[in-house]
Amino acid sequence: MKKSRNYYRIILFLFLIVTLSGCATPAANALRANESQVKLRSIQTRAFDTTDKKKMMQTVISTMQDLDFVIDKADFLLGSVTGSKFLGQAVVTMSVTVRPRGEKQLLVRANAQYGVSSVEDPGTYQDFFTALEKSIFLTAQQVD
Repeated sequence: MKKSRNYYRIILFLFLIVTLSGCATPAANALRANESQVKLRSIQTRAFDTTDKKKMMQTVISTMQDLDFVIDKADFLLGSVTGSKFLGQAVVTMSVTVRPRGEKQLLVRANAQYGVSSVEDPGTYQDFFTALEKSIFLTAQQVD
């Protein structure tokens, strides 16, 4: 009787080890940033030589609206703006964050999703930042 009880304990112990070790690997990999994620983040981010967060957020909102996004949420304290638009049969969602970078700059990061997939096309982000830079220039020139 004791041998069978020990046998079951060993089997249970081995089962737990296999189960738990299988769960640990994906969690460890999920926290690793691979090279493509770092490259994507650099495409999604621009630094601007200004410290006026309020004006930058207003400019981001205006730019997103010019690009046919409907603003879903905007939070000045968090420095985030989220908008969406229909493109074909799917919804494109863009979230933009504005945060300080040092004492003289603001960092703007845009993150777009088409349906449930992240947009990784550099052209999409380049188009957004080109429109944002034009809007910043026009705002600085006080042109409506």
